[in-house]
Amino acid sequence: MKTSFTKKQLSLAVACAMALGFASGAALAQTPAQAPAAERSLVVTTGNQVWKNGFGECWHSGFGPAPVSTAECDPSYRPIAQYVAPAPAPAPYVAPAPVAVAAAPAPMYEKVTFDADALFDFDQAVLRPEGRAALDSFISDIRGVTPSTITAVGHTDRLGSDNYNQTLSEERAAAVKAYLVSRGIDANSVQTAGKGEMQPVTKTDDCKGGKSGNLISCLQPDRRVEVEVSGTRIKQ
Repeated sequence: MKTSFTKKQLSLAVACAMALGFASGAALAQTPAQAPAAERSLVVTTGNQVWKNGFGECWHSGFGPAPVSTAECDPSYRPIAQYVAPAPAPAPYVAPAPVAVAAAPAPMYEKVTFDADALFDFDQAVLRPEGRAALDSFISDIRGVTPSTITAVGHTDRLGSDNYNQTLSEERAAAVKAYLVSRGIDANSVQTAGKGEMQPVTKTDDCKGGKSGNLISCLQPDRRVEVEVSGTRIKQ
């Protein structure tokens, strides 16, 4: 049997179908009370998906305020950047106070020349009382010094043979060392040497004539003992 519909009946049927489709879609959407407050103006499904038409446009329910812009419904949407407080500036660098460092002991070098005639009688290698007093003064002057070396070097004038003068100069240097050691100087730090008549202070033309009192007196500067000290002096 063939059923025919009038034009009016067809229009009514289409309207009913559209109404039923809208009703079924609305049944899937949340009610305004169920939707979050910020999204009550959007029609969403029971799966919390925004309802869109065939053109991809979001449906508006007609309830609540204007829709909140979202990336889904507004392609030009850009989320508002959240303010982030800047990190506090680091505390300024404070250099530590310098640590006081004790000054290193100052190196020192000293050379003292003793008149051999003041230390010994003429042509002798035994210390006189005046000679011991002179060496005591020297020892007092180097207190506070840690000596690395002390060298005593004996010299003579040109009177006498070379061998005799060499031996005499060595004996006088040894006598000076023995006295320094007796006053507490470390024997290992004291060296001795004899130069005989090889290093005179006077010049050849300074003292002329044969052996006499005047010549002996003129050559006195050649008869000497030189004491050299090197080490470190600690500041008091």
